[in-house]
Amino acid sequence: MKLSSLQKDIIIGTVLGDGYLQKTGEKNSRLKLEHGINQKEYLFWKVKNLPQFFQGAPKYLERIHPITGRTYKYWRHQSQSGPFLGRLRKIFYRDGRKIIPENIVNFLTPRSIAVWYMDDGYYYPRDRCSYLYLGNVIRENAQRVAQTLNSKFNLNCRVLAKKKGFAIYFPPSEAIKLKSMIKDYIIDLFKYKLPS
Repeated sequence: MKLSSLQKDIIIGTVLGDGYLQKTGEKNSRLKLEHGINQKEYLFWKVKNLPQFFQGAPKYLERIHPITGRTYKYWRHQSQSGPFLGRLRKIFYRDGRKIIPENIVNFLTPRSIAVWYMDDGYYYPRDRCSYLYLGNVIRENAQRVAQTLNSKFNLNCRVLAKKKGFAIYFPPSEAIKLKSMIKDYIIDLFKYKLPS
């Protein structure tokens, strides 16, 4: 499948972030997107830039959290199933669980990192630091991300253990460097995730 560099970066950033590659056969997968109601614009931006993957319109849904009882309002869309996404799933999943592959360096660009950061990144103004949440990966995978960001992009970051997995921590000076690298790719909706 012929993809533009923008499309490749959106897919990689999404797969590393909030996207889910669902197996649909021996060789095929589909990409499932879900974003909260306040991130509708972001989901529509992804779908608009990936027209060969998505047909129809995203759906607005609500579900009640079984523990808190709160209503979660969100937008969802899923792509058509195909072998390209099936090949990606074999790279980014092991035994049904998302991983950071050994060759992650080949997939990361400033723009794919920007998409990943829009999905799972946060900026804390009080401490002037940034975090990129990795979710429930193993420590070795988290270390791989930190080492790649350091060696390829000169970002001096480190791994922190969190309640639900690991995060990459960018101290104030590195948060500024991260901003300068990704700011041109961050859509207006997420400018608040960057240092002011």
